[in-house]
Amino acid sequence: MEEQFSRTERLIGAEAQARLGRAHVAVFGVGGVGGYVVEALARTGVGELTLVDSDTVSLSNLNRQILALHSSLGQPKVAVAKARVLDINPCATVHAEEVFYLPETADRFDFSRYDYVIDAIDTVSGKLELVRRAKAAGVPIICSMGAGNKWDPTAFRVADIFETSVCPLAKVMRSLCRKNGIDRLKVVYSKEPPMDCGGERAPASVIFPPAAAGLAIAQEVIKDLIGELKQ
Repeated sequence: MEEQFSRTERLIGAEAQARLGRAHVAVFGVGGVGGYVVEALARTGVGELTLVDSDTVSLSNLNRQILALHSSLGQPKVAVAKARVLDINPCATVHAEEVFYLPETADRFDFSRYDYVIDAIDTVSGKLELVRRAKAAGVPIICSMGAGNKWDPTAFRVADIFETSVCPLAKVMRSLCRKNGIDRLKVVYSKEPPMDCGGERAPASVIFPPAAAGLAIAQEVIKDLIGELKQ
């Protein structure tokens, strides 16, 4: 597989590429944002991935989710993601966990196994529990804030949760972090105000924001795993 990652290695260096090959990253949620995270991690050469999601591919996913194809409709997203990762990098190790992550299911996961945790789930209680578990295990975590009712892919930023603004989900998470004694948390959020999309139960969505958020998260994780780029 040396040729496959040769161009990445020219950018980041052989030692960093080898470090990625030894890394184990857990991605919780492989839908709109998480699917692009997984895609980028696989194509950058992360050697081991744990993918966690209980959902199946549906027609409404086709407008934005990289795992959603007519050929994958009805299939578990983690199964589709695993097959895709292994088609990109057959040397990767992939654990597909068809689980809805909540405080009630958190004990199924040993966070000490991971080098990095990525939160791309929608449920606030699940997000908070992920942060708690990662912090307790001493494992770095990055969280995705809201990508629904957004249009502009250039509005996403990496920041500490207490430096965020505009995003309603980030506001909720700031409050929960304060209440739970969490003094720092890396997130990706959008500075674009949410659009008024008619108040439907499910947020409006299109491909540009979740793809941008997912790629921003993946790049931040890669940066943290390898340290400084070679000069």
